[in-house]
Amino acid sequence: MPTISEFYGLSVYMYNNGREHNPPHVHVFYGDLECVIDIHKCKKTEGKMPKNKLRLILA
Repeated sequence: MPTISEFYGLSVYMYNNGREHNPPHVHVFYGDLECVIDIHKCKKTEGKMPKNKLRLILA
């Protein structure tokens, strides 16, 4: 899984298994926490993330 970005302790990844994987999204890790961000809607769809870190991701 390639790393898209790393900043302020956040790591952003995008899976690519060679098949359609809808809706397009990224996985964000912060310590032991993980959340999924829908790229088109620019919102968290799964998981947990502190509010201040979520604001950084969605900015």
